[in-house]
Amino acid sequence: MMNPRNAILAAISIMASTAGMTAQAADYIKCTGTSGKTIYTNMPFMCADAAKQAQEATKAALAAQAAKEAAAKAAAEKAAAEAKAAAEKAAAVKAAAAAVKANALVTDAVFSPDSFWYTPIPKEVELHPYTAQYTQEFLRQKKAYYGTVTINTSKYSSPVYVADNKTTPVRVNQWDCQNKGYKDSGLLTQWASVPVPSYAVPAEGTDMEMTVYQPSTDTVWEFWKAKKENGVWYACWGGSLPNASKSNGVFYKYYGTTATSLPFLGGQITAEELERGEIKHAIGIALVDTEHYNLFSWPANRSDGWNGNKLAYRIAEGQRFRLDPSIDVNSLKLSKAGKIIAKAAQTYGFVVWDKAGSISLRAQNAYSYTKLGKPNPYPALFENKPNYSVMEGFPWDRLQFLPMDYGKPQTTSK
Repeated sequence: MMNPRNAILAAISIMASTAGMTAQAADYIKCTGTSGKTIYTNMPFMCADAAKQAQEATKAALAAQAAKEAAAKAAAEKAAAEAKAAAEKAAAVKAAAAAVKANALVTDAVFSPDSFWYTPIPKEVELHPYTAQYTQEFLRQKKAYYGTVTINTSKYSSPVYVADNKTTPVRVNQWDCQNKGYKDSGLLTQWASVPVPSYAVPAEGTDMEMTVYQPSTDTVWEFWKAKKENGVWYACWGGSLPNASKSNGVFYKYYGTTATSLPFLGGQITAEELERGEIKHAIGIALVDTEHYNLFSWPANRSDGWNGNKLAYRIAEGQRFRLDPSIDVNSLKLSKAGKIIAKAAQTYGFVVWDKAGSISLRAQNAYSYTKLGKPNPYPALFENKPNYSVMEGFPWDRLQFLPMDYGKPQTTSK
């Protein structure tokens, strides 16, 4: 017979063991395991739902970390791009300020010093035998198309971006905006490496022009219907003009953005020139009705004129004319900008470089300044006059047309 004391101890031991088992059993759960079978376990990660939740939590954590890293990378890239753009703008502003201080501007000497752009027309010069008839034709067009000569400053004028030697070059691709069905291999070669500043944008309007000039490589690039998509530049047409300072200031063959291959950088009016009070080059002008495309004058390389009915005295693209140099411009009732343009028209003249919906001059697009953080300079320079009224009072009836191919270098044969 068991000693009573031992029986009590045994009972206490059994009770303790049972309580332990009960407590241990309470930690177990019934669930579907990761194998798909029903199991009892005190390790929840062996249950399918818990494992799925753990995986989803891990994926969410990894996605959050990736998003955080991507945001940090994007912020760093944005900051680097902004710093690069700021440095490029600062360099361009500094160069422009130095040129103004020296009273010498970029547009004074982009091309060869003996280029027609910079060559004054002698006061005593042979005129075209039909100069009077051409003047009347000019006046007809002016009257027929809005009765004015306007100055384009935002649409149908090219911004000019001056790139330094630190600007990263990019490829500009050709897109077939005219549905020709092919791309020009020569153009692709010319656009293989272009130092387009990161802040550059093309002009407003359907032509979307843009010019890049890099003094350090002595090269001018032009683009027509330019656009930037997903960080990649495209343009429909244009060209490059290498060794610009030794060139006559005309694009090779059929390249360039204007219908004549005459570059914007040669004949546009700039804010700096108006601020200085002097334009030291010929001025490009667009007419509405021009002579047929197979009849054009040097320095034009081509034409988009149309005169299917062979009307007399149509002015040819490339043709040059000036304002009568005997006129006292200061006595005219012209705006300040108009007088500056008139004096240049007496000295260097106009050259017909394109067609347009109205007779028009081009000023360097305001983006050339606003994209550098400067204000649009033209409202102040135009004395808050509308662009179409700046030239009011200009004596267009006193034009003098020069002979066809005026100034063309003579070739000699042995």
